[in-house]
Amino acid sequence: MTARFLFTCNVVLPIVLTILTGYFLKVLKIFPPEFFKFLNKLSFRCCLPVMLFLNVYKIENLSEVLGYTKIVLFTFAAIMLSFFISVILCALFVKDEKQKGVMVQAAYRSNNAIIGLSMVISLMSGKECFDSAVAVASVLTSIFIPLFNILAVISLTMFIKENGKSAGILTVLKNIAKNPLIIACLTGFIVLIIRHFIPLEINEAGIERPVFTIKENLPFLYRTLEMLGSCATTVALIALGGGFTFSAVAKLKYMITAGTLTRLVIVPVSVLFAARALGFGEVEFPALIALFGTPVAVSSVPMATEMNNDDELAGQLVVWTSIASAFTLFAIIFACAQTGIFTV
Repeated sequence: MTARFLFTCNVVLPIVLTILTGYFLKVLKIFPPEFFKFLNKLSFRCCLPVMLFLNVYKIENLSEVLGYTKIVLFTFAAIMLSFFISVILCALFVKDEKQKGVMVQAAYRSNNAIIGLSMVISLMSGKECFDSAVAVASVLTSIFIPLFNILAVISLTMFIKENGKSAGILTVLKNIAKNPLIIACLTGFIVLIIRHFIPLEINEAGIERPVFTIKENLPFLYRTLEMLGSCATTVALIALGGGFTFSAVAKLKYMITAGTLTRLVIVPVSVLFAARALGFGEVEFPALIALFGTPVAVSSVPMATEMNNDDELAGQLVVWTSIASAFTLFAIIFACAQTGIFTV
């Protein structure tokens, strides 16, 4: 039991400690306050897009995606249901227009891109179904992170009024088209499709590979992308810590509580019960826990900032869901182990 709790802490604590690093950098006044705003822009416009591009690019081939139709359709339905229900509830009960889209994000947008796959690898290490479980997690990540970002643009646009009017469909589509995170994901899929039609050759190990890939034939470019992508999480978390204020907790406590409960308890428990009822098991559950049970995505903060939503609330939700997830993830993993879905 202690080992399981330590496992979840090891997953979550690096995120929390990196946020605290940004916070103490602000307290120590090593950098001017504007520095953290520029970090947010760097994260949103450069590092996070590169990371998302690589997430898609690393899919071996399109047949990987087509081989997991059932779990992909289930996940799509769960995400869309979470999104639509949260839109309705936030429209009815959240008064501040700039907070509505942020609360919608909390319902469906998890931190799967950053800690999801590593959590699945740690959870399934040494098990016979390790390769299958990791493959499911990789496929779900590559497909649904672009969907997360498209839904984020919609949710952060639909409630904001310009000149007294809500954004029209053309405004929403324009924001989707120019969003750096979505552009990066679509570019990754375009490259993936192009690679699908590149002729194959058999390498020295007897494995079929495309005759040309960025990684093999342009290693300097691939390494550059890896370096930029690898710092995406760190830059975003330090920027978040630099903008975090404890004084905001009191005025936002009800929103923080509602968002945290929704992200870490209501959504994952509902989805996992449905998944169990439909017959999913040890291969699929780690990926579903990572996709639905992890904290609010770090990228939700720079996106809220760029799109004139309540970035303070967005930051608070990332921090508090990250802290609370050490306990909720432990409870979810423990419950799954006790019911025999998988062993840890």
